[in-house]
Amino acid sequence: MPATAATTHLPHHVVPRWLRLALPAALALHMLWQTLQPAPQARAADLPAVPALALLRLASLGEPQALAKVSMLYVQSHDEQAGLSLAFRTLDYTRLRDWLDSILALDPQAQYPLLAASEVYAAVSDPQRARLMLDLVYRRYREDPARRWPWLAHAALVARHQLNDMALARQYAQALRTQSGASALPLWARELEIFIAADMGEAESARTLIGALLASGQISDPHELAFLAHRLEQLAPAQQ
Repeated sequence: MPATAATTHLPHHVVPRWLRLALPAALALHMLWQTLQPAPQARAADLPAVPALALLRLASLGEPQALAKVSMLYVQSHDEQAGLSLAFRTLDYTRLRDWLDSILALDPQAQYPLLAASEVYAAVSDPQRARLMLDLVYRRYREDPARRWPWLAHAALVARHQLNDMALARQYAQALRTQSGASALPLWARELEIFIAADMGEAESARTLIGALLASGQISDPHELAFLAHRLEQLAPAQQ
């Protein structure tokens, strides 16, 4: 008779009883050991110092925008490690700022680094870290105000409501109003300094700002003009 193929499974009674008992016990011990292991720790401090910009440009092989995108993903990978979401207060914000600065140098058209700085990383509960991000947005805004104004406007709101630093909020709002190209901004962004001044109890200053805005000729929409006139009336000193 032709030889038959060897069976691939041993009959149950051939396996020694001690082995049949040891296998599930070993599996149970392995599962218990895995359960007792400490949860993997994501270490945001592992974000290294950013390489020199000249080295980054060399490494880009003529594709700095592509490297900028990859670098942004690399930076964000330090927020999510080992399946854990890190608290932003554990990040090394000085290194984070330097990375975002370099990414913008590689790709000046990129919007995401400043969006992340103003709306994500500035939300940290540590005021010192938040200020690092807001300062980054303020510095880089002045290079391209026409495209980067939304992030400075958000930075002004963070300074006003999160940090309760009205002077800093007004500094950012003033930059929005006075920077060249401000006429292209929506009315609410141009008026932000007015509302901050009013919140600071500086009604006279707010009235002066409204007058300057009206005199500048930047406002042509009748509804916007009517709104400003109404706001000016609201801020008028009460007559005795």
